[in-house]
Amino acid sequence: MTQTRTAATFAPPVMEARRWLNGVTHAADRPLLNVSQAAPVDPPPTPLREAMAQIVLNDAEAHLYGPVLGLPKLRAEVARQWTTSYGGTVTSDQVAITSGCNQAFAAAIATLCAEGDEVIIPVPYYFNHRMWLDMSGVKTVPLLAGDGMVPRVADAEKLITPKTRAIALVSPNNPCGVEYPAATLAAFRNLARTNGIALIVDETYRDFDSRDGAPHDLFVDETWDDTLIQLYSFSKAYRLTGHRVGAVVASTARLAEIEKFLDTVTICPNQLGQRAALWGMQNLTDWLAGERREILDRRAAIEDHFPQLAAKGWELLGCGAYFAYVKHPFAMSSADLAPLLVKEAGVLLLPGTMFMPDTLPDGETQLRIAFANIDRAGVETLFNRLSELHF
Repeated sequence: MTQTRTAATFAPPVMEARRWLNGVTHAADRPLLNVSQAAPVDPPPTPLREAMAQIVLNDAEAHLYGPVLGLPKLRAEVARQWTTSYGGTVTSDQVAITSGCNQAFAAAIATLCAEGDEVIIPVPYYFNHRMWLDMSGVKTVPLLAGDGMVPRVADAEKLITPKTRAIALVSPNNPCGVEYPAATLAAFRNLARTNGIALIVDETYRDFDSRDGAPHDLFVDETWDDTLIQLYSFSKAYRLTGHRVGAVVASTARLAEIEKFLDTVTICPNQLGQRAALWGMQNLTDWLAGERREILDRRAAIEDHFPQLAAKGWELLGCGAYFAYVKHPFAMSSADLAPLLVKEAGVLLLPGTMFMPDTLPDGETQLRIAFANIDRAGVETLFNRLSELHF
């Protein structure tokens, strides 16, 4: 019997990690530190929840089917804010709203690739990107990250074949946290354009970039939409994870193809979530700035406290957005170490093997720490526990 595509890909890593908790208890004075998932566990801020309640009560259309490509007012607001923040021109018909950023990636790939085509993605990679490529019959071509966990254009150029359809980047990066320099993104855009392929840039964590101003100038290019496909998520910015609202910014021709995919899969994005995202964009600028400051403080806490682990042989490979990506000093695979940490340290995190193909051994020495839900004090507690380990 032919193996199905879902059977051929691996189990969802976050769900797999949660199973490590089965049968394990933690003392009340030493609770589990869950740094496995890059998503806020708090609900949306109170003003947004109050606005959502009014929408539920008073906006009848929030309960009906809507346009496949999303709420027109939300598309227009994204276009307006993107034009302002990036310094280029984005129009509302170049924006589509999706059911989360994962769906934005899936929709983009559906319009780009046929059976046996190839997509280049840096490793360590965001595992859901790899999973969707597997389930689409598309070959993942790994691009090893260079210094500072930033991929090199020269290395990518060597991987392009007649079957290559896209290069997919994530910045700030998941799982490494690093922010790709503007020059790097521009160079990848030039490489993609020269070879007639797409450049997908997933900016799920753009709201927590440490740099002031635009992180790149890709939208300043008047013909940006001949190459660039940008992905975004409202989940992290406004704590709307359960409402599944994302976006894809691309050419109108690309969105016409994406509309076919979205109409078949979800018909329309979540109506309440879209209206919540719109309200957040229009009313929560100051609140979001405060959230960014908090995340940047947690990043600084990672860097401030890491010498404690460095003295024990750990290495900080990347840090930023919601993530610290580290190299552990123990003589075992991270695939074995991570489940052990649940019992021995009361820490749940993901092994680097979940972000690498089986053919690449580097993941065995690496771990991802997602600090979306631990503050500066939590970072100190985490590092104290990790520094006490002896294997």
